[in-house]
Amino acid sequence: MAETTPPPTAPADLTARYEQALRDVSRLRRERNALARRIDAEGVLRPWQVELLKLQQHLEAQNLRMIVLFEGRDASGKGGAIRRVARYMNERHCRVVALGRPTAEQRSQWYFQRYVAEFPAGGEVVLFDRSWYNRAMVERVFDFCTAAEYRDFLRGVTGFEKDLIRQGTILVKLYFSVTREEQARRFERRRTDPLRRWKLSEIDLQAQDRWDDFTGFKYEMLRRTDTRPAPWVIIRSNDKQLARLNAMKVILGATDYKDRSADLDFTPDPRIVVTGADEVALMRTERRRTGRFTA
Repeated sequence: MAETTPPPTAPADLTARYEQALRDVSRLRRERNALARRIDAEGVLRPWQVELLKLQQHLEAQNLRMIVLFEGRDASGKGGAIRRVARYMNERHCRVVALGRPTAEQRSQWYFQRYVAEFPAGGEVVLFDRSWYNRAMVERVFDFCTAAEYRDFLRGVTGFEKDLIRQGTILVKLYFSVTREEQARRFERRRTDPLRRWKLSEIDLQAQDRWDDFTGFKYEMLRRTDTRPAPWVIIRSNDKQLARLNAMKVILGATDYKDRSADLDFTPDPRIVVTGADEVALMRTERRRTGRFTA
C-alpha cells in the first residue's frame, strides 16, 4: 500500500497561526511590563508600610483604638488600598471588616449595632471596607432603605462619631473618588478578565447608569457629615498607586507616634488629597457653572 502524505499546510493557516503567536507574545510582554510596574510600585510603598508598623506599635503601647473607613464608588480602589495598608501589620491587632447584607434580625436592630460589634479594643486598628455610610449612598440609591431611615441616619451619624472620638477612638474617614471614565474602564477589565470577573456584581452593572444619583448623594453625605472632629478626606484614585501612597500618609498623620522617619515627606499630595469641605465647594461651583454635579 502506497504511503499517503499529508497535504501541505495552507498559507492562510500559517498566517493565522503566525498572527496569533504575535498576539500571544504581545500579551505576554504587556503582562511582564505590568508586573514590573507593580513590583516597582510595591517598592515605593515599602517605607510607608514600615511606618504603619510603627503606628501600630504605638497604638498597642498606648492601648489606643483606631478606625479607618474606606468609602467610595465601586471600582474606586478601596480594596487594593486596604490590602496594601494591612499587608505587613500584625493580624492579632489589625482587622479588615467588610460586612455583607444585614440579616432580618440585624435590620430590626439599631442601625449602628452591627458596626459597633466590630469596633476595636485597646491597641487595635480596624479597617472598614465600606461602613455605616452605606446608608448615605448605596442603600439610598438602590432603595435598600427608606427616605425616613436615610434622614434619621444623617441626623444621627455626626453625634455618633463625635461621641466615638470623645471616648478616645481615632477615626479616619477616607473617600476614594474615581472618574466615570476610569470606573467604566475598570468594569470592562473585570468583565473581560477571568481572574477579575468575580468582582463584577449586579450593583456594579448599574453603577454607570446611576452615576448622577450617586454623585448627588455623595454631595449630601459630604455636606452633612464632614465635621471638625470627624472630617472627610478625599483621595483622587484614578491612579491607584498614588491613591494608596497618599491614603497611607493620611492614616499616618492621624496621630503622633515614636520614631517617625525623618527621611520621608509625610505631606499628602494636594493633587491627590483634598478635604471634604473643599470637595463640597468644588462640586457646588461646578453645579452653578454647568447646572449639574460632577464627581
